[in-house]
Amino acid sequence: MKEVLAVIRMNKVNQTKEALALEGFPALNCRKVMGRGKKKVNYELIDDILSSGAVDSPVIAESLSEGHRLIPKRLLSIVVRDSDVEKVVETIIGVNQTGNPGDGKIFVMPVFDAVRVRTGESGEKAI
Repeated sequence: MKEVLAVIRMNKVNQTKEALALEGFPALNCRKVMGRGKKKVNYELIDDILSSGAVDSPVIAESLSEGHRLIPKRLLSIVVRDSDVEKVVETIIGVNQTGNPGDGKIFVMPVFDAVRVRTGESGEKAI
């Protein structure tokens, strides 16, 4: 079994859930998260502003906050059989890929066991 964690844009959650359900994966968990990617602070812009004498410029504050700002995202967690990982990942990419920064990330991790609380079933029977 594997756990697929997908960090996606907030506005893509319903489309992603629907696409996964149509592919046979209706069970998932979704959490509100905050995060950021690799976007860096443009220090050249800040140096230019400082050298111009505009020390209290709102552009400086905006540049700094933009580089360190946490963006609201959604984290989907789906536990699937090993054979279903590729299909789940492809489905998530198909819905969320725009070609722009911020499309998200997908992580695949091993799951050693699962237990259904109601029945006590374990392993793949529990998912």
